[in-house]
Amino acid sequence: MLSAYVDRAGVYTDFFEVMLPGQANLDEFIAAFYTTWLFRLERAVLTLGLRRRISDSDVMALANGTAERFAAWEVESRAEAQLLLCDLSGRTRSYLAVAPKEGGVTRLLFGSAVVPREGAELGAVVRAILPLHRFYSKALLRLAERKMRWG
Repeated sequence: MLSAYVDRAGVYTDFFEVMLPGQANLDEFIAAFYTTWLFRLERAVLTLGLRRRISDSDVMALANGTAERFAAWEVESRAEAQLLLCDLSGRTRSYLAVAPKEGGVTRLLFGSAVVPREGAELGAVVRAILPLHRFYSKALLRLAERKMRWG
């Protein structure tokens, strides 16, 4: 799903993975990812910006497929093992996926895409914060894996 953005001119994409011992499904990954302590901080900021509370029940509705919207995102595409969200501005995408591997391990994947306005390039501010974005994305993914592993 994220690969649709990889070859588009001017679009930034990234993709990170970790291995989780044991089997896991997408619902579990979504729930763990959006309830880590770090993403709870982002939810608090979003709550202020959106002027509505973002609860764990909102996360569970996204995880189990009963919601098409979550916080500042809408579901762009969903399959059994992957989810692509688009923010309300249409400029960013968030991708989560699980892939079982041999030996009883599950590959957890998180990626994103930043799409510039039509006919434009990514702005200097966006390019300047990309290293922070990559650090934050990796931290969220690691925390979700740890939460799934240790509860």
